[in-house]
Amino acid sequence: MSLRKRADGGEQPSTLGFLKLRIPFVHYKLELPDILQGAILCVVPLSISGLMTSVLGIPFEVAVAFVVINNFLFMLHGHFGDPAVSGWITAGIPLYVAFLSGYPEGDARILALVALQLTVAAVFFAMGLFKGADVLVRKMPMSLKAGILIGAGFSAVMTEFSDTGRVWSMPITILLGATLGFFMLFSRTAAPLRERYPMFRFIAQYGIAVPFLIAYVFGILIGEVQAPSLQWGWVSLPFGEMLDSYTVFGLGWPSYQYFLDALPLALAAYVIAFGDVLVIDSLFKNADKVRKDEKLVFSPRRNSIIAGIRNLFHGLCAPFISLSGPSWTGGQALVVNRYMNNDRKAMDSYWGGANSIYWGMSIALLLLPVVSLFKPGLNIGLALTLLIQGYLCGYLAVEMLGKGSNLQRGVAVIVGAILATKGAAWGLGAGLILWLVLERDWLAGDSRTASGAAEPAGSE
Repeated sequence: MSLRKRADGGEQPSTLGFLKLRIPFVHYKLELPDILQGAILCVVPLSISGLMTSVLGIPFEVAVAFVVINNFLFMLHGHFGDPAVSGWITAGIPLYVAFLSGYPEGDARILALVALQLTVAAVFFAMGLFKGADVLVRKMPMSLKAGILIGAGFSAVMTEFSDTGRVWSMPITILLGATLGFFMLFSRTAAPLRERYPMFRFIAQYGIAVPFLIAYVFGILIGEVQAPSLQWGWVSLPFGEMLDSYTVFGLGWPSYQYFLDALPLALAAYVIAFGDVLVIDSLFKNADKVRKDEKLVFSPRRNSIIAGIRNLFHGLCAPFISLSGPSWTGGQALVVNRYMNNDRKAMDSYWGGANSIYWGMSIALLLLPVVSLFKPGLNIGLALTLLIQGYLCGYLAVEMLGKGSNLQRGVAVIVGAILATKGAAWGLGAGLILWLVLERDWLAGDSRTASGAAEPAGSE
């Protein structure tokens, strides 16, 4: 099989019509830098296993098996026409933990998670099948869009720097990794260094993988991180135990009360996830401006349907505490940055990078030596991911508000602050009220307004 070539400025070739199936070596090249980066960053998905053992009481081996399933499901997006580097609904994890903690540990808590994940799947399907996601991207007021991004950004950073946040578990290590990672991805100095020095350009193409490795090794040397204990073989995947003890096939179907309890949080989770849709939509538009040789087509509708499929599978066969969302913001930034900083000769297609990062990560998660090597660094990987997510959400919100009025900026700040401190439902509710009261012009048809009445104070 030979690689199908792309016309300059067109979409990458695919098959199966509207499904846009892309197969490795036929429709895209595997990109070695992204494969290696994914293998190293397997610590990011692995980091959720600790939360699953502590909150759900799932054994570590079973939790790792859930992570492996989750990672292979990530690849549905890149292979069926959605360019998103998919991930969890990460910013809502504290909300899910609080919800689950309201149930007794054991079967009741597992069934509560099943109900939550199936309800989230239903919301994603509804928004995708009835084009609600596309309408939200186009029609939602700018102040609410920016407010969601601000709130998601603050929530991600506040989680890491709270009194019990991951930063304080190994402060020097995580802050060193964050500093190096931010420099590699976003610094003004990094761009000219790439142009002048081939060695720096070679290192920079691996994104935050190199900063993570430097911080991990340094943390071990100064004693903040425990030295790994290597094990050999393949990661155990106890599918029988998973189905019998932690799914509806062994525990039975949750009662309707579980679903009623989960509905408000499921809607809030979608609002948080919608912030990721806004981020990736902006990133792809920026990428199209830089890489004129390829057209990236992002459909929020397609993204929502595939995310719904992932949540449905997890809800039935492998309930997952972080839920399944539109994008892994940190990984999305890595792939988009490498794509934008290279020409077609160095990186033929965006799809090669977006799929290769998960091929590397998913295969690495099956290798016990890799999992045991990076196990002590799980907190570093998750902290870097959340801090990068906070940065991206923040700058995209400010960029969006640069085109708006002071009134919109004020509403966005209020929405973001409430969302970060009281949750997505409160933030969105406050935003809708403020939009109706402050931004909506109820006298648009009034002759006094049409004849040039003064605009509200603070608007531009």
